[in-house]
Amino acid sequence: MSRDASKAPATSLRPPRTERGRRTQRLLLDAAAAEFGERGFHDSSIVSITVRAGVALGTFYTYFESKEALFRALVQDMSAAVRDHVAPVLRGHASAVAGERAALEAFLGFARQHKEIYRIIDEAEFVAPEAWRAHYETTARRIQERLNAAAERGEVARPVTEAQAWAIMGMNVFLGLRYGVQDTGADLAAVSDEANALLRGGLGLG
Repeated sequence: MSRDASKAPATSLRPPRTERGRRTQRLLLDAAAAEFGERGFHDSSIVSITVRAGVALGTFYTYFESKEALFRALVQDMSAAVRDHVAPVLRGHASAVAGERAALEAFLGFARQHKEIYRIIDEAEFVAPEAWRAHYETTARRIQERLNAAAERGEVARPVTEAQAWAIMGMNVFLGLRYGVQDTGADLAAVSDEANALLRGGLGLG
């Protein structure tokens, strides 16, 4: 899940000023993703995360105040990682709906590579509820904004409501659970084609 930590949300992550600091922060975030993904929040410890990251225990507190603060930052970082992975594939398609199909396939591939995201986001409901809520609200809002822009261009029959955007997001999330985490042998292109046909029909494209 390696990314430039300077892209992460500023509310929990304080981007270090030096390249070395950014690398250390990235090591801690990636180690936390692996640790929380394998053991869960409550069975993980700062010590185990720093050992996995190859970082001194005292260094941890330069970047995060607590295990809870690291978890909140990780949820935001993973949400941004999904966004950054999917955003490039949305561009350059004949229609927004075709872009959504490509975005879904990209997300399914991401979920297959980063299965830990499901356990971490699920735990966030209780450990970091504000970050958990923001993750889903932001994702649904992006879907709604993209498809409403498509409606203005005449690519879809009608504007998309908030409830419809959440329904589309829910479909994507559970497809990721099924074909990214549970069934890793499925043809992601075929799955994306089937889901996109359903989306096209629902948006009045036939």
